[in-house]
Amino acid sequence: MNIKIDRELLLTPLGNVSGIVEKRHALPILSNLLLEGNGGKLKFTATDLEMQISTHVATEITDNFQLTISAKKLFDITRALPESSKIDIQIEDTKVIVKAKKSRFNLQTLPPQDYPLMKKDENDIVELTLPQNEFKALLKQVDFAMAQQDIRYYLNGLLIEVKDNNINIVGTDGHRLSFTSLALKDPTKPVQIIVPRKTIVELVKLLNDTDDLLEISFSNNQAAFKFNDIDLITKVIDGKFPDYSRVIPQGHNNFFDIERALLLDSMLRASILSNDKYRGIRMVIEEGNLKLVSNNSEQEQAEEELEIDYKGEKIDIGFNVTYLIDVLTNIQSQKLTIAFSDSSSSCLVTIPNNEKYKYVVMPMRI
Repeated sequence: MNIKIDRELLLTPLGNVSGIVEKRHALPILSNLLLEGNGGKLKFTATDLEMQISTHVATEITDNFQLTISAKKLFDITRALPESSKIDIQIEDTKVIVKAKKSRFNLQTLPPQDYPLMKKDENDIVELTLPQNEFKALLKQVDFAMAQQDIRYYLNGLLIEVKDNNINIVGTDGHRLSFTSLALKDPTKPVQIIVPRKTIVELVKLLNDTDDLLEISFSNNQAAFKFNDIDLITKVIDGKFPDYSRVIPQGHNNFFDIERALLLDSMLRASILSNDKYRGIRMVIEEGNLKLVSNNSEQEQAEEELEIDYKGEKIDIGFNVTYLIDVLTNIQSQKLTIAFSDSSSSCLVTIPNNEKYKYVVMPMRI
């Protein structure tokens, strides 16, 4: 059986599903993707047993078939072929021959019946519909605060919570916490789930920056996302997320507004001479002035000074500069409000006239 398809038409779905395929896995078939022909559609599915992504393109094929083929090899071959190539895929028993002009590749397949498909849990607790760009913006406001390979496994993902007609998304690694919220148009039941880090990374990559709709459904042990001809199913992390409301400080009376880009540039310069291991930076806040100071083990020092509209008590406090640079890079507001209680308490970063975003950083001793 033959499939004739334009290179560009094949490249997009392959790129969309191949990102989750593990390079080395104990189950060889998980290095493959499931390719299915059904009624004029070519369907692509990849899974790592925790998450599954499916998508499809329209083709002229009328025969039904199933096969599994190396995701990386097929994607790399397609990407390496010249632009506007017409690709001819021939299916012969346990082999697939990929041809384009004078290029020819023979690839092995594995039995499609052995492919471990994830079934969507139809016992949905909550279903939501949101514009893709709004949900993607929420994820990007908090995803940088997620833990990476923390022994507290429930931190290796984002909390997605539906509560009081809002969708709240929270990420924390124990040293900093990022919270964002969006009002929902339609009332729905409350729910709390923790979506794994790998799924969040794929969603940020695949979601469009348009107001095309995203359908979300949550069940007890699964989350499903449907958008752009893509179906993504993921297991959720079974664990108790920390009570984030206790971490977000109330009543930080010492605060100032500052241009985000101005502070970011100063932080980046000051961080050049910070200690490579601890990445510490001192913030010395006095009336009308903010001083950033960093030192390293070679006795080198960087200083940056900024004028600020501040009339509170003097505060001299240390932070991991990476945590501050992260929020300044990812929050696209022109101005930010930086608030403190004293020289030993956390720092609260918010957006002026916006109660929906909060970022908390714990101090460090320098």
